[in-house]
Amino acid sequence: MQKIEMADLVGQYRRIKPEIDQAIQKVLDTGRFIGGPAVDSFSANLAQYLDVKHVVPCANGTDALQVAMMALNLQPGDEVITADFTYAATAEVIALLKLTPILVEVDPDTFNIDPSAIIRAITPATKAIVPVHLFGQCADMEAIMKIAKEYNLYVIEDAAQAIGAFYTFSDGTRKRAGTIGTVGTTSFFPSKNLGCYGDGGAMFTNDDTLAKRLKMIANHGQTVQYSFDDIGCNSRLDNMQAAILDVKLKYLDEYCAARQKVAAFYDKALASLKNAKTPVRAANSTHVFHQYTLTLAAGTDRDAVRKTLADRGIPTMVYYPKPMHQQKAYASPRYSDQDFPISIRLGLSVLSLPIHTEMPQEQLDYIAKTITEVIG
Repeated sequence: MQKIEMADLVGQYRRIKPEIDQAIQKVLDTGRFIGGPAVDSFSANLAQYLDVKHVVPCANGTDALQVAMMALNLQPGDEVITADFTYAATAEVIALLKLTPILVEVDPDTFNIDPSAIIRAITPATKAIVPVHLFGQCADMEAIMKIAKEYNLYVIEDAAQAIGAFYTFSDGTRKRAGTIGTVGTTSFFPSKNLGCYGDGGAMFTNDDTLAKRLKMIANHGQTVQYSFDDIGCNSRLDNMQAAILDVKLKYLDEYCAARQKVAAFYDKALASLKNAKTPVRAANSTHVFHQYTLTLAAGTDRDAVRKTLADRGIPTMVYYPKPMHQQKAYASPRYSDQDFPISIRLGLSVLSLPIHTEMPQEQLDYIAKTITEVIG
């Protein structure tokens, strides 16, 4: 049996190697490395895939969040609500722009931001909500958009882990993750469901005026060369990465289906576990399984479990061991551990298993058998 990987990027590349190599060679032959036809083609094709009017590419997912907030004219001191249980990038950008990150609790089943917690956190200074579509499924966007409308707030979707997922509203309307709020953002980090071979990101919107501002701010604040209308930054998706992404975009639904197949196998094979809970799927969102995350029962020694699995050749990851309010950079007198029992419990109990597009059945059988023996 070949070595088990959390993400097999080499295997994925080999399967589409001729197309990727040809796309890279075409960029090399043109000598157009920044901007140009590959970026334009990918942006147009991604917009079509997402059914959104505008895709504005940028250098990475963190920049996407920053440019989005800058384009919305958020001002120092404005409060931006986001989830406590997530990666640092979301709160990081809020703080870098001298905005005030307001961390709130998450849903215990989906791990996504809790709409009722959003409502409790709103003050006159609140200007935006940043729901993070964690691990591959959408936050409760219908509830979030209703709150945003009532309180006149922007919604900046962080869809980096859920690109390709669908959210279904109560009237039957379906929209892709990242296309529901004021603006959506994503990362093309290599291990993402749609990842490049370096770094990259993008923003999505149906607002023509906002799209112009996103483009301007990502290009030093220029509308035309050497005409600076606003303070911006330098955030570009290069042609090589765009060419790679344009190829991989054609396979995104196939990649999502492959991950869902692995998740379905895990669900069935691990259903009898007494000391762990398999992922809960939200009723109103598809799940594209950027991660397949177990929740271990209280009292389970996660470190011991991880070591035993590693000794048997099975890698695991913990996303995320410490919620944001406990991080030194984001600690605040406004927070106490009593405010975040769910985030703290998740940080102590989550365990992500290998899941990617190239997993052979032999590996899956071995993983399931071993986990059943080790966790029980």
